[in-house]
Amino acid sequence: MEPVMSVAEVNAYLAEVFPETAGRFSCTELKPCWARVDLHAGPGDLRPGGTVSGPTIFTLADCGFYMALLGMIGQQALAVTTNASIDFMRKPAPGAMWAEVSIHKLGRVLAVGTVLIYSEGVEGPVAQASMTYSVPPR
Repeated sequence: MEPVMSVAEVNAYLAEVFPETAGRFSCTELKPCWARVDLHAGPGDLRPGGTVSGPTIFTLADCGFYMALLGMIGQQALAVTTNASIDFMRKPAPGAMWAEVSIHKLGRVLAVGTVLIYSEGVEGPVAQASMTYSVPPR
């Protein structure tokens, strides 16, 4: 199953339905049931000790999965998270971060997958999330 939206269309649609995220997240690659979504973690994303906060990392995982799902199902703003679990594995550095999203099952009602989060300058993923989304009726 090929994506039904392009990278540019996914980015434009996210900016339309979630304007508060404008300029924060960017889908840079989209393949069947896979996407890469970038985030630049700035000063507002840090917690004491100079590491990127857990809520920022979770937001990247959630937004990344949403963007990958939109790429596969089209403009369905009401696709929503129904379950999420995240494991923090390494200390991320401020700066460039990205999510590699894999949708393992794209059903009529649910989409299930994983998100690996990476941080520039850190070897290996800094977090891994398991995500389940509700797919709105078409």
